[in-house]
Amino acid sequence: MKITVPPEIERALTVQARKRGTTAELIALDSLRRRFVRAHVRRRHDEGEGNGRQTLADFLEGYVGVLHSSERVPGGARMSEESGNKFAQALIDKRRKGRL
Repeated sequence: MKITVPPEIERALTVQARKRGTTAELIALDSLRRRFVRAHVRRRHDEGEGNGRQTLADFLEGYVGVLHSSERVPGGARMSEESGNKFAQALIDKRRKGRL
């Protein structure tokens, strides 16, 4: 298959290729793979069928992300601190209200 891209996309690909030290074709192929090929299928192709061990994080690559609470709450929400104690207190409160 051959794909003809408009001049503005060709320029953008060329700029990115120069920045990354690669070719515009490889940038385009990588972008298309990330967009249209599922992550675990890509990895199998890249590593060879059955080569290497994969973690859950590898399998979920492209589907799961991370954000820092400081992106939403100034200074961060600190939601992971004292989580066990917070959970226990929530259960106690529910029990007092007759909801547990």
